[in-house]
Amino acid sequence: MTLPNLITCLRIILVPIFVIYVIHDRLLPALVVFAIAGVSDGVDGFVARVFNQKSKLGSYLDPLADKFLLVAAFITLAIRDLLPPWLMVIVISRDVLILLGVLILFLMRVEIIIRPSILSKVNTCMQLVSVFVVLCRDHLPLIAPLSGHIFWLTGALTIGSGLHYMRFWLRTMSDNPLNQAGTAGGDQKERPDGMIGNRDEEKGRNTG
Repeated sequence: MTLPNLITCLRIILVPIFVIYVIHDRLLPALVVFAIAGVSDGVDGFVARVFNQKSKLGSYLDPLADKFLLVAAFITLAIRDLLPPWLMVIVISRDVLILLGVLILFLMRVEIIIRPSILSKVNTCMQLVSVFVVLCRDHLPLIAPLSGHIFWLTGALTIGSGLHYMRFWLRTMSDNPLNQAGTAGGDQKERPDGMIGNRDEEKGRNTG
């Protein structure tokens, strides 16, 4: 296993530690763990690029680790009434939608390249900001009045990102009817979130 993948596994291990701290209302230690996980996300990508340690496993493991952290954070914070439940529902619904779409495409043997769109990256950034705002509420009181606006913006971006993915998913499905599932994989262009791409063109370009 490569070093970037080991760092990603460390991020996954940090998730239950983060959840335990939140459950016990220890938000400052939870913030520290969350920050370490966030830094590790940048470090593993940097190491993979600089030392040419990109791998197919990393291309799947890295985004799954990010989702694991964010989903756990939103669910736990919402249960503890630290985050609006409606925002948690929107975030989880979008991720379930994407996973179902990717699963269907996989069953249709359509090549899947995980390459988030710009909108998806902005959305993920705002979700991280939302969690950060909640964890810092007792330490940065000046941010507290802005939390409501941040939550609404995060919700809007999450919905927009989900609709963006759905648009391309429907286009992919219309271009690849079920009776052509066996040959669909090599005909697709790049898509956002659960990206679709020509497997010959994308070979070896997965990120770690």
